[in-house]
Amino acid sequence: MTENERKELIASMKKSIVIGVTGGVGAGKSSVLKYLQEKWDANILVLDDVSREMLEIGGLCYDETIALFGKDIVLPDGRLDRAQIARIVFSDEKMKKALNGLIHPAVRRTSDAFTAEARARGKGVYVIEAALLIEEHYDEICDELWCIYASEDVRTKRLAESRGYDMTRIRNMMASQLSEEAFEAGCSVKIDNGGEPEKAFCEIDERLSLLIRNP
Repeated sequence: MTENERKELIASMKKSIVIGVTGGVGAGKSSVLKYLQEKWDANILVLDDVSREMLEIGGLCYDETIALFGKDIVLPDGRLDRAQIARIVFSDEKMKKALNGLIHPAVRRTSDAFTAEARARGKGVYVIEAALLIEEHYDEICDELWCIYASEDVRTKRLAESRGYDMTRIRNMMASQLSEEAFEAGCSVKIDNGGEPEKAFCEIDERLSLLIRNP
């Protein structure tokens, strides 16, 4: 699809489209988001960034997190010691659930506001990205959930080469997420990003073209 064809499709939109993007670690979600933003002028909301901001000084969950974990997690400059929090929740399921109980509802309120803005504007491509879209029932506010797919071998190689992760860390990260089958079962669209990026980009163009032409 040419640049002009994409621009014409965007200009012809009759309503906003809200896409939820998810998939396993190393599947290449970032490259998909970059393509959507650059080629489809998409508005992007990355929920990991939202939750991170909520734990910054003055963030929505900053004070509540200190109340939950105690002042020992506060660094001398006032920031929260994320490494210490991670160690605690990794070994204590009760604390993990309590932290998620603080952050997830606040993140969902931000997502709901993002979606409401999309609907109010009535035009454009809006994308919400997170690993937990299926578990947190984001199908309730998105038009479609997309699974960005790459095989476990491909994802392992990417994580080792691009991020320098060792095999133990990679296995632990993958084990903490849904299986490939569960990601696919929970989404209505599968984008194969296990090979050349252009193949995935063509699939994205085809799907968005269909959604825009058949709102």
